[in-house]
Amino acid sequence: MNEQEFKDRTKSFALKIIMLVDQLPKTTSGSVIGKQLLRSACSVGANYRAACRAKSTADMISKLSTAEEESDESSYWMEIINDSGKYSIDEITAIMIECNEITSMIVASIKTLRKRLN
Repeated sequence: MNEQEFKDRTKSFALKIIMLVDQLPKTTSGSVIGKQLLRSACSVGANYRAACRAKSTADMISKLSTAEEESDESSYWMEIINDSGKYSIDEITAIMIECNEITSMIVASIKTLRKRLN
C-alpha cells in the first residue's frame, strides 16, 4: 500500500467512526465515550499525514508512534462500546477489524524504519 492509499484508508476509517459515534445513544456515557473515540480515531490519519512530512527518520518514527497510540486507543473505546451492548456488534466488528489492520500496518512501518536507523 502506498502513502496516498494509506492516507485514504485512515481518512475512510475516521469517516466510519464519525458515523458510528453519531449513532451512539444520546446519554452521558454515549457522549463521553463517543467524544473520546472520535478524537482518537480522527487523530490516526492526522498523525500519519504528519509522519509523511517528517524531517527525519526519527521524526517519522515519533509521529507514527503517536498514530499507533491513537489507533490502539480507538480500539479500546470500540471495545468499551461493544462490551456495553450500546451498539450493534455486527456493525462495530468490521470497524474494529479495520482499526486493528491499520494499527498493524503502522507497527510494521515503525519496525522497518527502526531497522534503517540501526
